[in-house]
Amino acid sequence: MKLTEQQQQTLRAAVDRIIPPDDYPGAWQSGVGDYLARQFEGDLRLVVDDYCNGLTALDAESLARFQQSFNKLSEEDQDQVLGLVEAGEVLTTWEVAPHRFFDLLVRTTVEGFYSEPEQGGNRNAISWQMVGFEEA
Repeated sequence: MKLTEQQQQTLRAAVDRIIPPDDYPGAWQSGVGDYLARQFEGDLRLVVDDYCNGLTALDAESLARFQQSFNKLSEEDQDQVLGLVEAGEVLTTWEVAPHRFFDLLVRTTVEGFYSEPEQGGNRNAISWQMVGFEEA
């Protein structure tokens, strides 16, 4: 299953709020999107519907609260929406429990960011450099 263009934009904005760029690249630039695309065909294939439904609901929640898609919101507003989703305080109808989606989003973002670069994420082992990990 492939994400729609809007789901892809929402995903990009969401993972970059979970691991934002600073002195190092954020989640998206570090390859989390590539990692997830690969995992949607493999280990995450059983939850890809939850993921897609959650991304659509996250965007709908943003529209209900701020009349803008999630990826168009300011970082502060994105953080607010994500915090409300994490707490289950949503205005819209969700096909997946908001806290389940939030947990899935955070867990898989972190997995992609810190994974073996061969799995598609952690481009150029950037997260390992960031934490001072040296390969043996």
